[in-house]
Amino acid sequence: MLEAVFLFITLLTLFLFYIGIGKNLKVVSIFIGWQLVIGLLSYFEVFKEKPLLFPLAIIGTILLSVLCLRMIAVSKLKRNFLIGIHIIRIPVELCLYALYIESMIPEIMTFSGWNFDVLIGMSAGIILIYELVKNKVIARKSFIVWNYIGLLFLSFIVIIAILSSPLPIQQFAFEQPNVAIFQFPYCFLPTCIVPIVFISHFLLIKHLK
Repeated sequence: MLEAVFLFITLLTLFLFYIGIGKNLKVVSIFIGWQLVIGLLSYFEVFKEKPLLFPLAIIGTILLSVLCLRMIAVSKLKRNFLIGIHIIRIPVELCLYALYIESMIPEIMTFSGWNFDVLIGMSAGIILIYELVKNKVIARKSFIVWNYIGLLFLSFIVIIAILSSPLPIQQFAFEQPNVAIFQFPYCFLPTCIVPIVFISHFLLIKHLK
């Protein structure tokens, strides 16, 4: 059940991203193609058996994300859908807590630990509802600050997740490490959902300039 929910969240993220960037099929196709590669490797437990290969997948994700970011036209952005992407952080956090219960990630990666990302998801919902009801956008400076806080929170939990993984650089959670990212479909969190959330923050900031 949890696997199906997480797959749905991943597909929903890709859909909102597709609409949010002006239906740029080329960019979304790159993401989908990359997820097929990552998905197959995780499904056949390649990352689980050889976890040192996963950092290469992260490097590839970063390079593809930078490439995609450069391919997106600011003039075609759909603000509401890009904000909507951040609301997905709420069900993602619920899934992370469920993974913690199943001993697949440490508690520090959840909202009961050091993960404050759910606050950005909740505030994104408030912002979107306000803008739709009032038919106007929130103050520019406040929105920029919100995006930078969102980037900070996301960067923080990404670092915690990396340092909690069973890799040579592991610093936390030795008793219950972050092994979920090596498995299907949770591998899509660092290679699809997280980079799309990062990109949407950058696009929302760029759209204000």
